[in-house]
Amino acid sequence: MTSFQDAVSPDTLSAIADSSEAGGAVHREVGAALESLATGEMGSLKTQVGDIGTDFAMNILPELVKALILFIVVYGIYRFFRSVLVRLMRASQKVDAGLESLLLRTLSVVAWVFISVMVLGQFGIDVTAFLAGLSIVGLAVGFAAKDSLENFISGITIFIDSPFKVGDQIEVDGTYGTVDEITLRSTRLRTQNNEVMVMPNMLMINQKLINHSSMGILRVEVFFGIAYKESTSAARAVVLALVQSDSRISTEYPAKVVVHNLGDSSVDMILRFYITESVLEIPLKAEYTEKVFIALKTANIEIPFPHLQLFIDEAKGLYPPAIPTATTPPPPWRSA
Repeated sequence: MTSFQDAVSPDTLSAIADSSEAGGAVHREVGAALESLATGEMGSLKTQVGDIGTDFAMNILPELVKALILFIVVYGIYRFFRSVLVRLMRASQKVDAGLESLLLRTLSVVAWVFISVMVLGQFGIDVTAFLAGLSIVGLAVGFAAKDSLENFISGITIFIDSPFKVGDQIEVDGTYGTVDEITLRSTRLRTQNNEVMVMPNMLMINQKLINHSSMGILRVEVFFGIAYKESTSAARAVVLALVQSDSRISTEYPAKVVVHNLGDSSVDMILRFYITESVLEIPLKAEYTEKVFIALKTANIEIPFPHLQLFIDEAKGLYPPAIPTATTPPPPWRSA
């Protein structure tokens, strides 16, 4: 069997020892111990191992203790600050769960980078070059993932600005739905057909968006029309009677029926009432559209369909020609 002395030559280990001189006394002692081990000089090896322990105790151990104390102090400050921030955010009514999670994760990343830099600096390690290289890599990744970064920043904007939250009924890009989930990349809406629409956050903040839930109370409008010969007062009384006993409709603001347009075939009117649960907007609008139709029909108030009434004046060409009678004199050519 080949021994360690035969496998590793003294010249090789001497070169290792020489290359490690810049690393400090401990590195030099380790190199010398390896060389003694290779040459079989056990007495020198014992002396050098003792020197390694002495150098470790004199040089490395104090730095380790200082770094450990520094880590405990800085980490304790971070945990204290984090607990205070959590209590403040949970006591606030403006910070939802998504924004809280984002802030805590950001704080955690920044704190651990700061702690690592301080602890490594305690050993005399220069992390400036590492941070510079990391920033260059981050810049390259940023250019490569431009769209993802835009959506990420847009997600942060949504969490901070809070134009909507989970559970709100919103209308975006012509689609009405309920917000199911908000992530840092996209927002998921559940549509009226129980489909899930995934919208990139960049689009959510760069186009027109209507939040039907943010004000706490919502006005619902039901459109209908009556014939010109009918009374608007009678139609108003019939329609307002429909909403009087409905507990789903808010009594804070009274329901109204108003005329909003004089159309080509009808007097266009609107039933307006208010609700506090925005999720009922679409069902109630459909329900009362049918109720208004039935109530007007029951009251014999005509709901006209689009039609055109044509009046013709002085249109003599439409009448039949006159028929000659017996008393009409014959034409001149006959008398000849």
